[in-house]
Order: sequence, then C-alpha cells, then structure tokens
Amino acid sequence: MTNGGPVEHGYPHLDTVRAAITALYKRLSYDTIHTFATSVAPVDVAFCDTDDLYLGAQRVARELVRHFRLPDARMIVSFREMQHAANVELAAGPEYFIELNDRFRTHRRDIGAALAHEVMHVYLHRLDLFFPGTRDNEILTDTATTYLGAGWLLLDAYREDAASSQKLGYLTPEEFGYVLAKRALIFGEDPSTWFTSPQAYTAYTRGMSRARHDERQPPLTAAGWAGRRRYAKDRRHAQDHPAAPPAPVGTPYTFTPDGHGPLRVSFPCPTCHQRIRVPVRGRVRARCGLCRTVLECDT
Repeated sequence: MTNGGPVEHGYPHLDTVRAAITALYKRLSYDTIHTFATSVAPVDVAFCDTDDLYLGAQRVARELVRHFRLPDARMIVSFREMQHAANVELAAGPEYFIELNDRFRTHRRDIGAALAHEVMHVYLHRLDLFFPGTRDNEILTDTATTYLGAGWLLLDAYREDAASSQKLGYLTPEEFGYVLAKRALIFGEDPSTWFTSPQAYTAYTRGMSRARHDERQPPLTAAGWAGRRRYAKDRRHAQDHPAAPPAPVGTPYTFTPDGHGPLRVSFPCPTCHQRIRVPVRGRVRARCGLCRTVLECDT
C-alpha cells in the first residue's frame, strides 16, 4: 500500500501481467472466464461512514465471495496496525481470517478494494495457481482480481495530488488500467463510469491505449504502416536465412523454419498472449486455441 509516498507509473511488470492472463486462461478455461462477464457492481460493495465497521466489512466480503463463486468460504475480517493494506491466512478453510490495516477504519470506501485482493488470494489458493516468488505471485493476484471483475475497485482506490497519494496493489495504475481494458474489450464493459477517482480514469484511458496497441502488432492486418514495413523487412531477412532465421530485435514476432515446408511466424495472441504459430503465406485467418479469438493476419 502506497500511503503518502511516491506512486510508481508505467508498465514495469507488463511481461508478468501478460503471463498471468495466459495462466488464467490455461487454468480456468475460456468457458469459466466468461462466467465472469459481469463485474462487481458498485452498489454491492458500497460502504458509508454510518455503516457498522465490522458488519459492513463482513457484508462486502460475502459479496466478493459470491462474485468469485466460493460459496463454502467464510471470511472473518478484523483490523490491526500493519505495514501492508491487508493480509489473509491461507488455511484449509472453510474459514479464512482477513486482517485489514487500521487505516481502513476511517477510509471505508476502499475496504472493498482491499478485500477483493485478499479474497482472490483464497480463490487462487484453491485453484493451486501461483507464480514463484512473492512479487510475481502478488502481480498474478492483482491481475486475476482485475480480469475476473473486481479489480476496478483497486484502481479506483488510487488517488494522487501534490500533497498526498494512495494506491493499493502491486500493479501500477496504468497496469491496472491495461488489464481492465483487456477485460472491457472482451466483455464490452465500460468500468470508467464507476470511478470516483479522476486519476483512476486517466490511468484506465492510458491502459486502454496500450491494450489497443496489442491489437495493432504485425502480422495482424490491423498493424500500422510502419509496423507492416518492418515486418516485411524482417520476413525477407528470414527467408534469406531459412536454416536459422534470426530473431528480429524488439519485435513480438519470431520466424522459424518448418522442415521442407513454408516459413512460419509465431506471435502472441492480443487477447490471452498465448503464442500462435502460422505459415508465412499471405492472408491467413488464425484462431487461438486458448481464448478462441479469431485473428486476421497478413503473414
């Protein structure tokens, strides 16, 4: 939790975020992910100053348990002084003890954001889905929370001005915006109407620009003129060295030989980032086997 200190910006964790999206599709499947097409509604996690602190926290926790389809999980919420925003004890269940930072006693509108991250820890624990290392595992948790419909709360908890700052989670605001945008492009959902923080809206629009950029990378037909021109140059170079095509530096695609057949190009799916491999033979329609996205390519 950033509380008054500097907030990191940009996309320093983007590779891990993309790997987390791929891992979600592999572990949950396309069908399961699409059961989360509707995000947590603001009214369901609203928390006002007149609500009883403990009863209100339990109510919000139950709503997040319902959203993530953990019907046999019971969250016991308490508050104490601590460095981090929250902590959960990942036991066998069905009861899980969540501790929230004492700060949330007076910043109640952000309780839903803190609980969303901790309930997702329980969800991933039950799936036995994790990344090695604390940092990468927390990035996985933030990404999963956002992609499955509750992470807009984490981004909305980001506020920053000349005198103070607050941010929850391990992702930067722009990375939260990027994952939210990926989700919005899949489900046709616009989370920007739920933001109470103007900084969150700005981060979301920047994340959307980055997510759209993924859809305009060659060999996709939506790629811009400059990308297409560089792709053609790299393709000619690979065709001139069929035994061992060099990997183009700084590009998402790579060329590989295919025995006596045509040269092939591999590139990440703009939706789930699973790599797709297709022959280099002009216009090709490819379908990602993981997220079922149909891609129009000009190889």
